[in-house]
Amino acid sequence: MGHIRIISSKKRIALVAHDNKKKDLIEWAYYNRTVLSQHELFATGTTGKLIEEKLGQPVKKLLSGPLGGDQQMGAMVAEERLDMMVFFWDPMEAQPHDSDVKALLRLAVAWNILMACNRTTADFILTSFLMQEDYPVVVPDYSGYLTRKVVE
Repeated sequence: MGHIRIISSKKRIALVAHDNKKKDLIEWAYYNRTVLSQHELFATGTTGKLIEEKLGQPVKKLLSGPLGGDQQMGAMVAEERLDMMVFFWDPMEAQPHDSDVKALLRLAVAWNILMACNRTTADFILTSFLMQEDYPVVVPDYSGYLTRKVVE
């Protein structure tokens, strides 16, 4: 089953957007600025700078996504240092760092964190009454993957 991790009422939220989606994410963040001000925000490079300027709220900035920010964020997910990810990714354009993006999305699912890839889902998550409470999350146990024997 894994173990239970409690997500605090003050969530650690990652904000990520591809270039063609940065405007959408910034507009969404501004629209939700009151709720977001109650949480700790993280973002990859340029996105973090733009959101911080628009909201007037501190954002912990990682490297730019293609320069390692996606991998930094993935490490934070695996280390249970993020509770939620809002990643407005561009489904219409190939990304040069697509493998990093897929790895980040895979980790968010594998570690059972909240994840929104579009405005509608992000709005539903952010306005849920559960956002205001501590919430128990089951963190899957992947130890079985480590002990599998290779069949020859």
